[in-house]
Amino acid sequence: MDAVDRSILDALRANARATFAELAREVGLSAPAVHERVGKLESSGVITGYHAAVAPESLGYSMSALVGVFLSDTADEDEVAVGIAALPAIEDCWFVAGEESFVVKLRVPDIGGLEKAIRGLGKISGVSRTRSTVVLSTRFEGRVQPAGERPGS
Repeated sequence: MDAVDRSILDALRANARATFAELAREVGLSAPAVHERVGKLESSGVITGYHAAVAPESLGYSMSALVGVFLSDTADEDEVAVGIAALPAIEDCWFVAGEESFVVKLRVPDIGGLEKAIRGLGKISGVSRTRSTVVLSTRFEGRVQPAGERPGS
C-alpha cells in the first residue's frame, strides 16, 4: 500500500459514496486506475465494507454506555465473546489489556434498557462482574483524520 492508496482510503472514509471520478480528481489518477486500486484494496481485505452512518437517537437509542466486562479465572474468552455478540444492545466489543477483559459499547433506549443489557452480560458464563460508564454526551465519534494530520504521521 502506497501514499495514493492511503489517500484513496482517507477519501472513502470521509465519503464512502464518492464516485471513482471524484476519487480520481482527489488523488490525481484516472477513474479506471482508482477503480482498479479500490478493487485491490477490497480483495486484499483492507477495505472490509461500506455502511450508512445512522443517528442512533433517530432510532430510539438515546442512551449509550461503555461497560467493562471482568472474567472469572476459568472463563473462556472466546465463549464469552460469542455470548457478548448475541446481545443486540452491544454495538462494539474490544478485547483489552487492563483490569477488564472486554470493553463493550452499548446503545439502549433508556435506563431500563441499560439494566436489561447489563443483566444480559452478567448471565454470560464466565463473566464475574461488570463496570458501567454512562455516556452523558458525545463530543465526536467515528472521527476520520487524513493520514498526514494524525499525530505521529
